[in-house]
Amino acid sequence: MYIYLPMKVDFDIKTKVVRWAIGRAGYSLPGFVEKFPKFRKWLEDQTRPTLKQLEDFCQKVHLPFGYLFLQEPPEEELPIPFFRTVSQRKKGINLNVYDTILLIQQRQEWLTEYLSDIKADPLRFVGKFNTKTNFQLIVKNIRAVLNLSEEWASEFSSRENALDHLTHKIEDVGIIVSFNSVVENNNHRPIPVDECRGFVLVNDLAPFMFVNAADAKGAQLFTLIHELAHIWIGESAGFDFKQMLPAQDPTEILCDKVAAEFLVPSNAFLHRWKENSNVATLALHFKVSQIVIARRALDAGKWTREQFFSFYNQYISSDRAKKESQEGGDFYNTQKKRLSLRFTALVNQAVKENKLLYRDAYKITGLKGNTYQQFITKTLH
Repeated sequence: MYIYLPMKVDFDIKTKVVRWAIGRAGYSLPGFVEKFPKFRKWLEDQTRPTLKQLEDFCQKVHLPFGYLFLQEPPEEELPIPFFRTVSQRKKGINLNVYDTILLIQQRQEWLTEYLSDIKADPLRFVGKFNTKTNFQLIVKNIRAVLNLSEEWASEFSSRENALDHLTHKIEDVGIIVSFNSVVENNNHRPIPVDECRGFVLVNDLAPFMFVNAADAKGAQLFTLIHELAHIWIGESAGFDFKQMLPAQDPTEILCDKVAAEFLVPSNAFLHRWKENSNVATLALHFKVSQIVIARRALDAGKWTREQFFSFYNQYISSDRAKKESQEGGDFYNTQKKRLSLRFTALVNQAVKENKLLYRDAYKITGLKGNTYQQFITKTLH
């Protein structure tokens, strides 16, 4: 089957590219035609598609238009390792996760160039350690750089307040933190927590951290510190943390230990466990997810794997039911989390210095015209 553009010179579009694009977007061919019947005739080679139909097709499958004219489906590879907890290798990656990594990478490339142009100093903690470093030494250094005490989170009334405080501390030392659960601002393209809890893109001028905002607040805290550990050992990565367990990789196991010790110090955990082994109570004290406390109980030998997985499955089912009843929020507050205050401030600074055109600021933030101006006014003034 060939698909043709209605022009004097025919452009043949290979069937395998069309099928690949449909599969890449998560559809089967029959499933796609059933959902979008207007494409049936030209997909079945009964008519030639119009240019508008081809543009619509690309929009539906989130495909760059030029890809349609390739002779073979392209080999798309992630720019970073993506670690999965399960031992079975999954073919490919969720398209929404892939596009989000590329989006954050584009922002990082711009910011790295801008910071280099203004002669910003490299961040000394990036790559300070390696995978052979003792995890407790990394934890100690992260606490020192962020100026946080061992049980800092217990001083806050809620997980959300603790998460906000930690985020500000991280951004204050030069790291960009983005919280989002969709591709840029497209609420029709969600990022499943089971596919990606977060990822980190590391360099010594503009490290970027991404956290899936659809996750529980306590679990987001764990992801943040796991990503910080990646920055301290200088390695970019993405991860799914299925069942809140690390992938069987030395780097992931080390970063997992760092996150667990940073948020729930072993000595403090064992002391409090003796006094009260209630998971919910301990989670409130340390401001982490109950699953993180359950993990600490498993690691410390207080729970069996059977106890942990039984608790995990019940907790996740309950948490998902709660999330389904929650709705939206203020657009500007949401956008502030999606872009990060530090990134927003640097974009605005570049615009004021005439180092970034407004049209490019709109593109890099995903905000247009008046929306961009109002966001800058509400966020930075």
